[in-house]
Amino acid sequence: MAATKFLTLLVQSMIQHPQMVGDELDEATRERMQQRAVQLSQEMSQLLQELEPRPQEQRPQEQSGVAWGALLFAALQQWQFWAVAGVLVLLFGLCWRLRKRSQEVDSSGEEESSSSNTEQEEEDEQEEEESEEDPDDERDLGRIFAKRIQWSVQNLASRSQVVEELVDDLLRVFKMLLSDSFFPVLKPAIGVGSAFEGWNPREDDVVYRLLVPLKPPRGHAFHLELGSAGRIPVKDSCVRVVLECTCTREQLVGDRLCFVHNPEEELRRNQDPSLLSALCTGSYLDVEKTALWFQNFLKSAWVLVPQSHHYNMEVLPSSRSCKLQLTNTFRRTLFVEMMFGVQQGDSDIFLSSQNTEAIFTPSTTWPESYAVAEVKFFRHMARQVPANSFHLKCLQLYARILVGTGFSTYALKTAVMHLLTTTPLSGWRRRDFLLRLEDITQYLRCCLEEKRLNHFFFGNENVPEEIILPPALQTSEPFNLFQRLAQDPDAHAEALRDFDELHDRLTRLLIYGR
Repeated sequence: MAATKFLTLLVQSMIQHPQMVGDELDEATRERMQQRAVQLSQEMSQLLQELEPRPQEQRPQEQSGVAWGALLFAALQQWQFWAVAGVLVLLFGLCWRLRKRSQEVDSSGEEESSSSNTEQEEEDEQEEEESEEDPDDERDLGRIFAKRIQWSVQNLASRSQVVEELVDDLLRVFKMLLSDSFFPVLKPAIGVGSAFEGWNPREDDVVYRLLVPLKPPRGHAFHLELGSAGRIPVKDSCVRVVLECTCTREQLVGDRLCFVHNPEEELRRNQDPSLLSALCTGSYLDVEKTALWFQNFLKSAWVLVPQSHHYNMEVLPSSRSCKLQLTNTFRRTLFVEMMFGVQQGDSDIFLSSQNTEAIFTPSTTWPESYAVAEVKFFRHMARQVPANSFHLKCLQLYARILVGTGFSTYALKTAVMHLLTTTPLSGWRRRDFLLRLEDITQYLRCCLEEKRLNHFFFGNENVPEEIILPPALQTSEPFNLFQRLAQDPDAHAEALRDFDELHDRLTRLLIYGR
């Protein structure tokens, strides 16, 4: 606190004293300036004493800061000091250097060093690109504030690639070992969620989520039952498993018996049980049984994965997915969650094993998931926006300040997706950082006042064509994510209070950088 007051007084004194030297001032002005100088000298002398740390607590950086403060304080006694216009630049440069040093973290190994180098190269490229822009542009204020933010040091892109390669190798082992079984056929995993979209709300707690599509084994078919008629979005869908006749294949190849037309006793004696018997409850594919089967099989298959020599793997408790904690030789930990999904036709919408907002979700319920469509949207935008676009930084920054409020990161992401399709993409550069943050703020405010935030994929004409949606979603009425606010006045009033807190947090983050 004392250090902040000292810098404030110093800057204040520099602003209030005009850059004049010599004997060009009249006596009254000179006397007022001398009185002000004496007052400031006394105040800063007292503040310097407050900044003086105890010997055992003084750190090298603090000693350096106090030494510089003492030099500046001595310089204040000289009138000629005010002629040096570069002092202000020197002061802020010093603060930036000290702050940068305090944030540096020692590399824990070659992997961390490689990630840091990659990020530095990206920053250098951004600097080169933005140096070509007009330095006198009035929107440069956005670039200044953007540089004050303490962005995450994690390289999501490189680590996401590591996770994808590891899971791909794991699923290849599954495919090899299960080729003659009647368990679900596992297709290549699809990275979903914020880590694979390129942003992350929790800097120190990244979970790399992947969706593993399931296909029926031979002799079986999946029939999707999309919940209650007319209910949008679909939350209580099921996957019904149906046995299909394989008599023709049995006659031609002779390797498997037909589950439909052969006696049960012969089936039990001569081949593995069907999927209906292994992972279903009644006629429906059971999420919890599927997750447990996958977890148990993973423990035995892990030793065949090449990365098992470099990572220690631990399966974490989960009833509807497979959560892994992977620790490498450098003690860096990766958290991976594999969910399961059944595709709706050839669309990018799946019925998935993800948890729902309900207190209790039946084990045969597979809620509708838009995660694959969302990650495709952000990849599409990455190809459309300028190379130095800041749209993901805006999303990441806003997500950081949501913690503790009633706003969900999904509502925030939805708002940003709407803005990306309605705002010129050239306006998402770093120099427009403050303008876009203001757009997000105003958009959320309007949605709160109207008690309405439309889901991005329901009846939205702005969805990019490359994202494949079921016809029902394309023609449906927009679904309101803020429907609860429209039904509950108390919840709406609380949301408005949360928004005010959110706005205050954003202001503090922009001013102090954290």
